This record gives sequence, C-alpha cells and structure tokens, in this order.
Amino acid sequence: MIRTLAFALALSASGAASAAPVKAVASITIIADMVHEVGGDLVEVQSIVGPNGDAHSYEAKPQDSKTLNESQIVFINGLGLDPWIEKLTTSSGFKGPLVVVTKGIKTHQFDEDGKQVTDPHAWQDLSNGQIYVTNIAKALCEVDTADCASFNDNATAYKAKLAALDADIKAKFAALPAANRQVITTHDAFGYFAKAYGLRFLAPEGFATEAEPSAAAIAKLVRQIKHDNITALFFENMSDNRVIEAIAAETGVRAGPPLYADALSNPDEPGATYLAMFKYNTDTLLKALAGK
Repeated sequence: MIRTLAFALALSASGAASAAPVKAVASITIIADMVHEVGGDLVEVQSIVGPNGDAHSYEAKPQDSKTLNESQIVFINGLGLDPWIEKLTTSSGFKGPLVVVTKGIKTHQFDEDGKQVTDPHAWQDLSNGQIYVTNIAKALCEVDTADCASFNDNATAYKAKLAALDADIKAKFAALPAANRQVITTHDAFGYFAKAYGLRFLAPEGFATEAEPSAAAIAKLVRQIKHDNITALFFENMSDNRVIEAIAAETGVRAGPPLYADALSNPDEPGATYLAMFKYNTDTLLKALAGK
C-alpha cells in the first residue's frame, strides 16, 4: 500500500514537472522580455514585433494570426501604441485574456499639432516598468494558478532590480549640470524618461514614427542646437535615420550611436533585455551630455 502510494505521488510529481509552459504573446519585445522574467521556464512567450522593430507602423502578417490563435494569453501596451493587435486577436479567433500592461500608470500627455495626446512609451520610466511587471504577474496567475507563487517570487525579485537601477540612474543624471541636459532624438519616445530622470528631449517627429516632420520643425531644432550648444544627437534603433542625418549635417554635431526606444535589440547587440536597454541608454546619454 505504501509502495503504491509512493508510486502514485511520483507519477503526480512527474506530471506536474512536465506540464507544458503557458503559451503567451506580447505585442513588442520590451513586454515580451518582462513576461519572460516573470514567467521563467513556466511561460513560453513570443513577440509579434521583433527586435529593432517599429510598433507604430507595424503591418500584420498571416503568421501572426496563427501565433495568436495558438496562445493562451496576450500582453499589449495599450495607450495607442499597438491597436493593430487588438484587431488581430479578433480576426484570429483568439479566446484568451488580452492584458493591457499599462493599467494603473499615470500617463504623460503632450501637445501635438494643437491636440493633447497620450504618450504610450510608459516603459521609459523604470517605476512604470515595475507596474508593468505587477500586471503581468497578476495575469499569469489567473491563467496558471498552480504556479502563481513562482510568478510572484520572480516578479518581486525583478522589481527589486528595476528599483535599484532606477535609483542609480537618477543619481547619475542628478550630477549633470542643468545646462547639459538636452537631447535630440528621432521621435518623441522619451517623455517618461525625461520626466523621471530630469532631462529634456526634443524631436522633429511626434510620438508616432510614421509622422513626417515639417521643414519648419527641423529648422527650429537646428537653431536650438546651435543656440544651446546641444551635443547629444541620437538615432533610434527602429526609426528612419534620414532626418537626424540631415540635422547632423546642418549643425555639425555628430550623431551618437542608436538609442533603444520602442524595441529591444538582437541578442548580440547591447539592448537585448529591458534592463540592458536602460543601462546602455543611460551610459550612452551620459557620455554625450558630458561632451565625450
């Protein structure tokens, strides 16, 4: 009897250990990396928009519907960044939960062509990243209650890393002179970063990369760069570089290496995870703002 019970328990443990991971989908690589950190080996996550990809202008592929239909849970940013995936989930026949990871975040508003719009790039503040992680853990617990403790433990450990990096970055930028805190990038992707870490970001394009900057907007930036002696001019890893190249040629300011804005990098590049992206962007910005 004891031997039979032990055998049954062993079978049960073996079955639990070999349970298939939760199949998850994220709209962008940044969210996919967060899901991976929270889910670990218990979750298999794919990103619809790949490394160095542009979510603003993404066009769905036939394979995307199949990927969504085979998943158990989908994570999206919301705030106008990835509305195409909401349409995809409907057309693909996906029946699981659609999780908006920005729920509970205090959003940043800015004026664009006379209209107030919501900035969707909330992950650019690490304190917001911690809210993303909380929302992800809660959603995973709802689809896999048996592994909820693991998800919560992973989320707690990950949020501690994000909080520590957040404090470190604030201290580093606080040491910069006030006059050395202006940055030019391709589009308005760093509003949350600017507010959190005390910088000012200027861009010829609005928050969406498909918007074409006007000649007047570019000329205004050129004048400001010359007047304020701005030395921090950057491409973005997922944007068209031509406007920044034109500004660099006009001002004589050399454009720095690309910043990671809306997507992580390939694995062999320096922004392959959310944490790595932040560390790289911070170090790159600090060098440029110090005139190095």
